Amino acid sequence: MIKFGTDGWRAVISESFTFANVRLVSQAIALWVKEEVGDDVQPLMVVGFDTRFLSDRYAAEVSRVLAANGVQVYLTKSDAPTPVVSYAIVDKRAHGGVMITASHNPPRYNGIKLKAAYGGSATPAQSNRVEAILVDMLAAGREPAIMDYRAALSTGLVQRFDPFPAYQQHLRALVDFDAIGQANLRVVCDAMYGAGRVYLPDLLRNSGSDVVGIRQEMNPGFNGVHPEPIDRYLTPLREKLHLGGWDLGLATDGDADRIGAMTADGVFVTPHLIMALVLRHLVEKRRKQGNVVKTISTTMMLNRLADRYGIVCHETPVGFNHIADLMLTDDVLIGGEESGGISIKGHIPEGDGILMGLLLAEILAVNGKSLATLVDELQADVGPFVYGRHDFKTKRFAKAKLVEALVSDTPDTLAHLPVAKIKTTDGVKYILADDSWLLIRPSGTEPVLRIYAEAHDQATLRQLLDQGETLAAPHLGS
Repeated sequence: MIKFGTDGWRAVISESFTFANVRLVSQAIALWVKEEVGDDVQPLMVVGFDTRFLSDRYAAEVSRVLAANGVQVYLTKSDAPTPVVSYAIVDKRAHGGVMITASHNPPRYNGIKLKAAYGGSATPAQSNRVEAILVDMLAAGREPAIMDYRAALSTGLVQRFDPFPAYQQHLRALVDFDAIGQANLRVVCDAMYGAGRVYLPDLLRNSGSDVVGIRQEMNPGFNGVHPEPIDRYLTPLREKLHLGGWDLGLATDGDADRIGAMTADGVFVTPHLIMALVLRHLVEKRRKQGNVVKTISTTMMLNRLADRYGIVCHETPVGFNHIADLMLTDDVLIGGEESGGISIKGHIPEGDGILMGLLLAEILAVNGKSLATLVDELQADVGPFVYGRHDFKTKRFAKAKLVEALVSDTPDTLAHLPVAKIKTTDGVKYILADDSWLLIRPSGTEPVLRIYAEAHDQATLRQLLDQGETLAAPHLGS
């Protein structure tokens, strides 16, 4: 069964993610976009792809189906990051887009991200409509239309293009490249074999930085690595930094919509810290204004900074689509989630690891300090905070009943601290009197229970994570 999640459809290559199913989904997308624009307008779509196995071929198939339905297609010339493709949708005033990627998921997966005209993920209503069209197609036995690729090129229905120039020009309004250039930074960029392999290193080099790239070569299986820029998958970046002489380590995931970072001595800097550093920089150095939006699993440092600046800190369920909704309707200065998807005012409502990497370089350049020093100063200013997360595979269980039980059985204290507030935005979040918190959240797509916590020291953090497991265990399926 083909089912769209919060950011499109993902499945295992050669099991559900097959050329036949990609063509079916593409036909449904073609009918959807034609329905969106009406009979008097020729739809225009942007199609891109990452470095995964067969991604370029899947993108060509999507383009052939769209063209056969009379949709004008701009297809990237080579692999490109999701935020770059998404920006191209806005730049070309397209009606939407398709990105072939499974983002940070393991190499055996691929996927289709459906993008709306504003450059962010399609709304739930739009994705639901594509699914409904697909169901009707299958019930009627309708086969997808498909056009010969060379014919599509010769008629101009499919045009290959390079999305980099427009994206680079756009970033010049968001990043102080001159400041970065004057700092003579030495940066290691870890692409994790993903689509950020050219973009971030080239942008930094163009600014005047000394850059070395690792894991940049084309490897459709990611060399067996899970392409997620979190500490346990970044050993090569840490080893390179340990050789000495570098100022900063940056990593992007499979489609470069997430950021990871390391200090000069190879200490991982979480997205929580990155978001807080960027917020403080935008307000205190750039004199920018606007609110904050974060997912429920993201640091309280943002709340403390927002209180200081007199701005609103919105909290949403997990998923960048919820952040995007507020970026489209509210005056949002920065929005992001604990997984490393972050965006800022003036950009598209889409996580962008490349932009965040550049902003970190700008922060180092403007302050003339190391990333380690800046993190220490931040922690002294609005912390200290430490963060942890445990994921547990479980049998199927009733998510609503779990939430109801956790709320009704709320303890008076956790880690010897009073429970001050409970939120049920997404799972159950216990906020303690000192701003520490524990979140117990069932996955929305698989039988997995996620337990998150943030505290002021490692001992309390471990205690909260353990207590979260103890609280949840009696209510899980047996």
